Amino acid sequence: MATVSALLGLWAETSIHAGAGSSVDGIDLPIQREAHSDFPCVFGSSVKGALRAKAEDLWGSKNDSVRYVFGPDSNSDEASKHAGAIMVGDARLLLLPVRSLTGYFKWVTCPALLERLQRDASRLSVGLDDYSVPSLTENSGKALLPNCDGNDLFLEEYRLKTEADTSANLVAVLSKVSGISEELLNSQLAIVDNSMFTYLSRYATPVAAHIAIDNTKKVVKAGALWYEETLPPETVFYMALAANNVRDSEAKYDDSQPVKESKAQTVLNSITETLFADSPYLQVGGNETVGMGWCKVKATKGA
Repeated sequence: MATVSALLGLWAETSIHAGAGSSVDGIDLPIQREAHSDFPCVFGSSVKGALRAKAEDLWGSKNDSVRYVFGPDSNSDEASKHAGAIMVGDARLLLLPVRSLTGYFKWVTCPALLERLQRDASRLSVGLDDYSVPSLTENSGKALLPNCDGNDLFLEEYRLKTEADTSANLVAVLSKVSGISEELLNSQLAIVDNSMFTYLSRYATPVAAHIAIDNTKKVVKAGALWYEETLPPETVFYMALAANNVRDSEAKYDDSQPVKESKAQTVLNSITETLFADSPYLQVGGNETVGMGWCKVKATKGA
């Protein structure tokens, strides 16, 4: 069965809360994280649900194309008839916005994330230009900047020595994946070592206290206090998409529908092109009614 692939870049324009349930470390509602690295992420099941919700809004919940792409509704009688034709990976962190005393915030990344992007692009046969991953010694106290003036960089409570980043094509590739202009990345990008990035990704995320008000007494309800972790606006993820041919052997096609034939490329195009043709935005995670989770989508297709 032929498989075609793409990368979707997600550039957050509002805060994101993709919740991981309860916690025992003082944060009542933490965000989703990778178990081995503790890097923030959004699990593929959450992203796939967001894509399906957008498709149902645009195409109609009863549209056959929704079923062909994402599979039958899990609550329907046909839930086990066939699987969907699209495969959605976790949204993986690429650039983390970190506050800085050195001007505006910085988009921070590290060699581990840049190497993983290379591997993912190779696995999916996505055409990214060759780029070099910078080398940084662990706990070096250094940051690499595309435009380096020699002054120290302050990230959160840390003061880092700066050097010029000479990585070939790195900014151009990050721009291609994320949709952020090269000019903006040249002024805002900072590359730190993996250990420093792990610390920042764990402790530089916002945690907000929430309360509930008793509308009659106009005071805080007893026990109604909780702490919620979010990812800040400007966070950048990317995720893998892969499509197979439609799996429903009884599928019927109509030229007026997003999926006009069974081919894998048509299935993939229904996501990368049709779904975002009029609005390149996707809402992921919770708290939609208070404006969280809105991301701008940038598709990079594979071979």
